Amino acid sequence: MPYTCPKCERELTSENQMHYCAKVSLDSLFKGKSPELILLFDKLLAEVADWPDVLVGTTPNCITFIHRQTFFVIRPMQKVLDIKFYSTEKMEGPPIFKSIATAGRFQNNIRMSNVSELRPQLFSWIRGSYELL
Repeated sequence: MPYTCPKCERELTSENQMHYCAKVSLDSLFKGKSPELILLFDKLLAEVADWPDVLVGTTPNCITFIHRQTFFVIRPMQKVLDIKFYSTEKMEGPPIFKSIATAGRFQNNIRMSNVSELRPQLFSWIRGSYELL
């Protein structure tokens, strides 16, 4: 059962979970961003937020998706969304921006600026990250 921090009202997996404790509105992360980036985020959110036991939180720089641990992060940048997810193997080649080893798995980043870049493969990779943790 999720725990809600009384200070920042962020949903957490447990009362003792470490987190950035500050109220950050989702709107503030997208202030000044293009409508296309907002639409891209909305499509990602609509797909992932309904998966079982997913908690969505905001920090001053990103939106986190947690299932036991953080499995997916979206960081709105000026002209792109930096999308981070995890895998058991190193991923290379487009659309992967970078793939680095961390804590016995690989952190993969993709940068997207347009809804037309969304592919079923991306959702499959994110689902794999969800199931990995």
